[in-house]
Amino acid sequence: MIVHSSPYLCLFYPVTAGLQGTALGSDEEEIVLIVFVLIDPDSNKVVNVLQYVVKPRTADINENILSEQCLSEAKLTEAAVKAAEPLETVLAKFESYVRTFVQSGDRPRGMIFVTDGQLPLRQCLHPEACSKNIQLSEFYESFYDLRKEFSSFYHAAEEMHSIRAMVEYLGMLPNPDLEPIEFQAEDVRNMLNLVLRLIADGHKFNQLEVITVRLEPGICSKNEEVDSNCVVRARGLPWQSSDQDIAKFFRGLNVAKGGVALCLSPQGRRNGEALVRFVNQEHRDMAMKRHKHHINNRYIEVYKASGDDFVNVAGGSNNEAQAFLSKGGQVIIRMRGLPYDCTARQVLEFFDSGNNPCSVLDGEEGVLFVKKPDGRATGDAFVLFAQEDDATAALGKHRELIGTRYIELFRSTTAEVQQVLNRSMDPKTYEQQQPLIAQIPQVPLLPQHIITSGTRKDCIRLRGLLYEALVEHILEFLGEHAKNIVFQGVHMVYNAQVCVHHQIWISYH
Repeated sequence: MIVHSSPYLCLFYPVTAGLQGTALGSDEEEIVLIVFVLIDPDSNKVVNVLQYVVKPRTADINENILSEQCLSEAKLTEAAVKAAEPLETVLAKFESYVRTFVQSGDRPRGMIFVTDGQLPLRQCLHPEACSKNIQLSEFYESFYDLRKEFSSFYHAAEEMHSIRAMVEYLGMLPNPDLEPIEFQAEDVRNMLNLVLRLIADGHKFNQLEVITVRLEPGICSKNEEVDSNCVVRARGLPWQSSDQDIAKFFRGLNVAKGGVALCLSPQGRRNGEALVRFVNQEHRDMAMKRHKHHINNRYIEVYKASGDDFVNVAGGSNNEAQAFLSKGGQVIIRMRGLPYDCTARQVLEFFDSGNNPCSVLDGEEGVLFVKKPDGRATGDAFVLFAQEDDATAALGKHRELIGTRYIELFRSTTAEVQQVLNRSMDPKTYEQQQPLIAQIPQVPLLPQHIITSGTRKDCIRLRGLLYEALVEHILEFLGEHAKNIVFQGVHMVYNAQVCVHHQIWISYH
């Protein structure tokens, strides 16, 4: 009879250069110590203890970058500090150990982490690894929460907020068998003692926590009820951020399917805000602790939001959008600046041409043009692709031409598709700018020959602009030449309806 051994349990205990305990990871400080303790649950014995001092990237390790709280938590000697290695090196060493010892041999066994609560992996390791572009192995995507396992088995009426609380609850005494092991973090000894006690008392670890590392697509209906305890609003996002970028900011926390809704301005442009829906309140509460964490050099504000807020942005009732999104594409690309007579066939040829072609999902059915209520084109379209790898190839065609017009491409979301389609079919959308006429000085439009008269040769004229073009788009288009424009030298030409009249004058030094 073949006996199947249980997976090894591995205690995972990180210490950062900042706050510890219930605030672990909330200050974005880097990990400076990681302790791994491998346990065989079948024999209830310690197999190995691995302790690594980690060298942060943000400061020279010889400087006193470790807070007093961290130094008291991790009893680091000067020699240990000097021997510290970068996080990626430490993780690679431990992975090599796991591959060699745990998953090799005639009867390889798996390994599952045990952590003191949710924070060590969700709020500490995953966000830091993501910000440093460190690819974590798959065994970091699941774990047992010692606090939940303890409360479930011992039917603890009170919630366990710390290792010390669990030790005191059981009235546990020091374990003499563990005394020979030298731990750089004293809490690890108590944590190990608790796990050994749980196993000895007959507990089987079974409440597996899973960390979702990729945002899955999903569709939200206008009639869907969304729990307000699961939603946050993120502000200050880079305008080019995609839903996947925002999910990366919250890496370690599980975002619901289709749970990132980019907010659009009245003109249909992204305004640097997004509503994010998590799988439960526990993850929403952890997301709130990322208030003023960073995407590159920008700090992001995180606030509570309501379920209605999310539905108002992400929810859709447009049947055409619902049918388009239900095809199941992993990637949605938004196209802007299309010729008004552009066809789906031209869009397919656009993506299928060049050195790095990519195929649109379901051919012409994978192209959705945005139209006004009267059926006229707006110059926007959404395109579906089957695989995540297609995104890079598709976005690589940003600013390539269809006919004589260069096309802007952006990574999009199901929520953005529904927002844009909902607004495009609302007649009020195209009446918004009408009140602006009263706010603009009523000056007569100058005849063309007066505008172009004179002998100075310091202006250029741009024609064929998008109606929604702004000054910043002109500057971006001109690139390095924009630095020679005189102060207030960009002059937009408007028609009687206060719309950009397809042309612009630019004055140079």
